[in-house]
Formats: sequence, C-alpha cells, structure tokens
Amino acid sequence: MNPIALIWLEFALCAGLIGFAGVRLSRYGDAIAALTGLSRNWVGLILLATVTSLPELVTGLSAVTVAAAPDIAVGDVLGSCVFNLMILALIDIFYRPGSLYREVGPGHVVSAGFGVILLAAAGLAVVLTAQGVMPVMGHISVASLLLLVVYLVAMRTIYLIEQHHPVHTGETTPPSLTLKAALMGYGMASSVIVGAGIWLPIIGVELARLMGWTHSFVGTLFIAFATSVPELATTWGAIRIGALDMALGNLLGSNLFDVLILAVDDLAYVAGPIYAKVSPVHAASAFAACVMSAIVIVSLASRPARRVAGLATWSSLALLALYLLNAAIQFLHG
Repeated sequence: MNPIALIWLEFALCAGLIGFAGVRLSRYGDAIAALTGLSRNWVGLILLATVTSLPELVTGLSAVTVAAAPDIAVGDVLGSCVFNLMILALIDIFYRPGSLYREVGPGHVVSAGFGVILLAAAGLAVVLTAQGVMPVMGHISVASLLLLVVYLVAMRTIYLIEQHHPVHTGETTPPSLTLKAALMGYGMASSVIVGAGIWLPIIGVELARLMGWTHSFVGTLFIAFATSVPELATTWGAIRIGALDMALGNLLGSNLFDVLILAVDDLAYVAGPIYAKVSPVHAASAFAACVMSAIVIVSLASRPARRVAGLATWSSLALLALYLLNAAIQFLHG
C-alpha cells in the first residue's frame, strides 16, 4: 500500500477510537456530576479537560525531549487553544434548539477570563523573549513560572465560585448506573483516549514528514487538530446528551490546562527557555486565542440569540474568522 494512503488509514482508525471513547467519556462524566452533586461546569473543567488535554502534554514532552522540536510543542499547545475555541462556533452552528451562549450558565465567564490572562501571558512570553528582555532562572523562563501561578489561582478561584454558586443539574443517567460503574467507565474511556491520543500525534508527525510541512505549520494546524480530536469528540458527546455546561467547561478548561503545558514543556526542554527556540509567529496564535476568549466573554454576558443568515450568532462567525485568519498566517509563514 502507498505510504501516504497507509498513514491516512491509521489516522482515520485512531480518530475513530478517540471519537467513540470521547462520547462515552462525556456520558460517564455527566453521570458522575449527577451522582455526586458536582456541577457540569466543574466536571467539564476538571475531569474532562484534564483527560482530553493529555495528548497535548504527551506530544509536547515528546517534541522537546525525543524529537528536539520545540516549534511542534509550542505550536501544538497554542494551535489547540485556537481550535478549541473554534469548536464553540461549530457547536453554535449545529445546536439548533437555541443559542449556546443563552443556554449555559454565567460561571464560564471566569474560566474564559483566566484564559485571556494565560494566553496573553504566553504571547508576551514569545514576543519579549524574542526581544531578549524576558528573565530566566536556569534554563526556565520566568514566564513559565508565571503561567503556573496563574493556573493555580484560576483553579482555586473557579473551585470557590462553584462552592458558593453551584449549578444544579438534573438526573440524566439511568437509575441503575452506580457511582462505581460511572467511575470505572470513566477510567476505561480515559485510557482509550490517552492511548489513542499518544498514537495520533505520532501518525501526524509521520504524515507531515511525507508531505514536507514545516514544524511551525505542522504543530499549529495539523498536530493541534490531531490532539484536539478528544475535545471535539467529548464536546459533541456532551452536546448530544444536552450537557451544554459540561461541553463549554471542557473546552475552556482544556485551554487553561493547555497553556499550563507550556510551562511543563519549558521545564523539560533543558537546552534553554523554550520561547527562545521557537518561531515568533506562535505569538499570533496566542493573541488570536486571547481575542477569541474575549469574544466568548462578551457573548456570555450579552447572550446573543439572533443568527446571522440563519447560520450562527455574530460571535461564532467572529470565532471562525479568527481561526481562519490564524491558519492563513501560519500557512504563509510556513
């Protein structure tokens, strides 16, 4: 079989496994929320977001330690953030019962707000490091330490908000499903997603080699798409069962965790601060995701309902436009 055809077949098989497990993961996550009294926002933000972001973590560590390709690591993280926010636009287009921004709770504003802070900090880290004005501690950039601190503050803040203003959800799982069964199912689905998520970027790197793509282009667009398949599948699964808060919490939580991965990659990359070894074009992805997060905040506050040309709200169309603009920038640079 032709090598390119074979690698595409492997890609389709792997993506199919992730898609199936992602749907199951959302169902078990919703069951855990109902059986424990946790809000769907918190389940999506912590349980689902952490698991679905593990492919980005594994890919980043492999890129900086085995492949010595920091551009792929940084491009994967920031490209995934842009892609995750683009998924919101797709949800708004295909979720016909109403506007996504009117159906979810207001608590997501805090998650999106911290996303703006983290993404802006990541973009500034790339820009200021390129200018030679970002201080370092050993081989680690001070920016990475800042990202870690902000992430921890974000998690505690969101947790306290959830404790004081819980989002009550109705029972959506069969009465016969126990918490033990839900946790076991969650663990099994998570294992499939992690295993397939590790395999998928390897396939993507090989396909990129066969196609002759550059590292920054591959990391930001192709690898980012590949490692975001769990978020896409899990979010779609949550939408199918009507768990909109869990779906949005998953996407926004994944972005918070993804930016944290930059700090982990910087720690693992012993050749120096990772931001000094990557293309400045990655700042475009960071700032694009930052603006997209701001649009989400405005949408959650204004709760637009009218669809432009019957397709999607203005905010979702803006998210799509920014995604395409960033893709064009990366393509032209690559």
